This record gives sequence, structure tokens and C-alpha cells, in this order.
Amino acid sequence: MAKITILFAVLLVLLGAGGYYWKESLHAAALYPDITGILLAIFGVAAISPSEKRRKIFMHVNVTIGLLGFLLSAGMALNGYGSARSAGEDVDMNLLYYRLSMAVVLLVYIQLCIRSFIKLQQD
Repeated sequence: MAKITILFAVLLVLLGAGGYYWKESLHAAALYPDITGILLAIFGVAAISPSEKRRKIFMHVNVTIGLLGFLLSAGMALNGYGSARSAGEDVDMNLLYYRLSMAVVLLVYIQLCIRSFIKLQQD
């Protein structure tokens, strides 16, 4: 599961870099996927260990980072959508899709982690 974590970290870094340069945004919020991806990569590499205890600890750290990233990105997407609608403005659909794409990537990652944890408990 640690290698899958690193794969998702790369996806998030690419998403963050793409969104940052595509939208030409200088806002720090455009880098949230990068920050999340870098943290997942660091702890994903740490989870590659022969020690089962260490591997479990770092994978639990990773799924927690994934959950917090999911909640942040989904919350920002819903907040941005609600704020624009309540102000009578058009919703920036590109920004909404960008935030939701981070949420979807992390939701898939969390689901894979949970399945892996359940499988390990059954073995």
C-alpha cells in the first residue's frame, strides 16, 4: 500500500502544479494538492519498511492526511459554490472542478486504504 500512496502523491503533485500554472493562480490555495501530495510521499516512503509496526503507523498517518485533505478540498468546493450562489454570482466552474478533483482523488485513496486495512485484519 505504500507504493500506491506514492502513486497518489505524484497524482496530487501533478494536479496541484497543473492547477497552479493552468489557472496562473498565485494564490496559496492552488498548492493544497501539492502540500498534501508531498506529505503523502514523505510518509509513504517511510511506510516502506520491513517492520510491520512501523508500516502500520505510517499508513495510518497517510490515511489521516488523505482524510484531512479530502475534507479540506470538499469543504472548499462546497463553500465556494454556496458563497457564489448566495451572492448571486456565477460559480467559477473551473475552480469547483479543480477542488472536486482533489477530493475525488483523495476519496479513492481513502477507500483503497480502508480496503487494505480490512484485508490485513482478515488475514
